[in-house]
Amino acid sequence: MKTPPDSFLGRLALASRPSRPWLRVQASGWWGRVLLAAGAQRARAHEDLAGADLAGAYLAKTNWTRANLTRARLGGADLTDARLGGAILAHAILTRADLTGAYLWGAGLTGANLIGANLTDACLTDARLASANLTSANLTGADLSSADLLDAHLTGAELIGANLTRARLTRADLTDANLTRADLTDANLIGGNLTGAYLTGAELIGGNLFGADLRGADLSGANLTDANLIGADLRGADLSGANLTDVWLNNADLTAVVWSERTRWPDDLGESMRRRSVPIEGGKWLIQGAGNSGADLEVPPLPVS
Repeated sequence: MKTPPDSFLGRLALASRPSRPWLRVQASGWWGRVLLAAGAQRARAHEDLAGADLAGAYLAKTNWTRANLTRARLGGADLTDARLGGAILAHAILTRADLTGAYLWGAGLTGANLIGANLTDACLTDARLASANLTSANLTGADLSSADLLDAHLTGAELIGANLTRARLTRADLTDANLTRADLTDANLIGGNLTGAYLTGAELIGGNLFGADLRGADLSGANLTDANLIGADLRGADLSGANLTDVWLNNADLTAVVWSERTRWPDDLGESMRRRSVPIEGGKWLIQGAGNSGADLEVPPLPVS
């Protein structure tokens, strides 16, 4: 049965097959939902959107697999649950964008601006984030395993429970970042800045923290078994209850480090750390004397008020 073109069903059929199906429309969240309900389609995979201005756009669940979004402007955009696996987002602007649950496996985000972005539970496995700016970004529960974060800016970022196993964080700035219960097993943190970072209960088994700056970091309850802390600066860090079994601490600076009876030192350092420490409140100890982990105590320890 043929449908008359001027009937309701005819007009509906024509609307579903527009003369310009490639026409791209940027719409707000409310209008985006209206258009989708009316049959509009989200952008497809392999799209070339380099330099596109999509700031504030509603793009939830968009499939942009392997799309080219180089230098695209996506600040404040809603990309919740978007499919961006293998997409190129080099130097893209994603400030305060919502990427909750987004799939970014192997995505190229080199130099991208993700300040204040929400990446809660996002998949960033093998993503390339070298020199990306993730200052104050929310990466709670995100999967960053094997991600490249060389020279990335993560100051004040929320990484609670994040998976950073085998991630490359060489020279990354994690000042004041919250890495509580994060998994950094076998992560590369050579020369990283973790000043004031929260690493309570974090897994750092086999992690490479050669020359890392951990001044004032909270490592209470962290597991650092087999980690490399050669030349690391741990002045004022909290190692209460931390597991330092077989950790390399050659030339590490342990001045004013706090530790507790539950702290597990490498076998050859336990007694010397106790001799160099004075008891403080809460059943904890404070290391005194020369900062080098292998140095002798030059003066008798003094009580700490």
